[in-house]
Amino acid sequence: MAALEDKIVQRALVEVLNAIYEEDFLGFSYGFRPRRSPHGALDALAVAITTRRVNWVLDADIRGFFDTLDHEWLVCFLEHRIADKRVLRLIQKWLRAGVIEDGKWSQTGVGTPQGASVSTLLANVYLHYVFDQWVHQWRGRHPRGDVIVARYADDFVLGFEHRDDAERFLADLRKRFARFGLELHPGKTRLIEFGRFAARDRARRGEGKPETFEFLGFTHICAKTRRGRFKLQRITSKKRLRAKAREVKAEMRRRRHHPIPDQGRWLAGVLHGHYRYYAVPDNSRALRAFRGELVQGWRRTLRRRSQRTRITWERIGRLQRRWLPQPRILHSRPTVPFPATTQGRSPVR
Repeated sequence: MAALEDKIVQRALVEVLNAIYEEDFLGFSYGFRPRRSPHGALDALAVAITTRRVNWVLDADIRGFFDTLDHEWLVCFLEHRIADKRVLRLIQKWLRAGVIEDGKWSQTGVGTPQGASVSTLLANVYLHYVFDQWVHQWRGRHPRGDVIVARYADDFVLGFEHRDDAERFLADLRKRFARFGLELHPGKTRLIEFGRFAARDRARRGEGKPETFEFLGFTHICAKTRRGRFKLQRITSKKRLRAKAREVKAEMRRRRHHPIPDQGRWLAGVLHGHYRYYAVPDNSRALRAFRGELVQGWRRTLRRRSQRTRITWERIGRLQRRWLPQPRILHSRPTVPFPATTQGRSPVR
């Protein structure tokens, strides 16, 4: 864990480096950048799948990226844009800070500093050279059809018009990552048929519905509008939903004997935070399900406060109407054009 003084210096350095690297970073990179957010990546991907010739989707994840980032390569990349040796030495000290496990310190030769505000920027710099610029050049030279890409930190999705392009890209990407000490997660990397014509093409071959994929907490589904047109539906990932429910349940148990108004205000804050992220069009059912899960959990918690406590459904109904906000869609449908990539000035190795 970084000391307070280190955090202050790191925050100042991040502000300086952001001004440098924002000139280089490409348009499809969204993770931990100023004025960019997960919803920017989600919306750009949705627009691309809906409007471009996307028939195959590569859903990929880098195995243990933040723990396996190679320090020597990172310093080499930083030297392309940072000439001040003092800044480079300072970053190297943070990289060599090591980790403490069970009270014992050990030095690390890979990975980003734990709890350091500079870690996310360093990770973006690493992937800018290893992945972003390489992808930008690959899709300009090799594919026969359209290729789209959206990346948020170490989580990225690519769309292809042709399957052979996707398979060739995946093989080349594995070789590219191996060169820089990275590996695709075998359980989280899949090539699936997905897009405007996936359902039609699979039906012609006598196959089932198109598979789904997850990106930034949402399950992406090939759906249809009431008029039968293609629609990309995004719903809360069941995995994320279960994890959040378990987290809230544990905290609710800890707050069991707090005054009911305090519990209500806390649960309202949980719901507001959940809605701010997940309240996208076509996700109302999942929002209501999460609220219902909280109501059920609150009732069980109140019933366990005392053997004499009687929490009827009528009373819990009054409490949830008073304290727990109803879900409503807060995000509009993505309509912004898919952002064009910008040519970085740093060379690709």
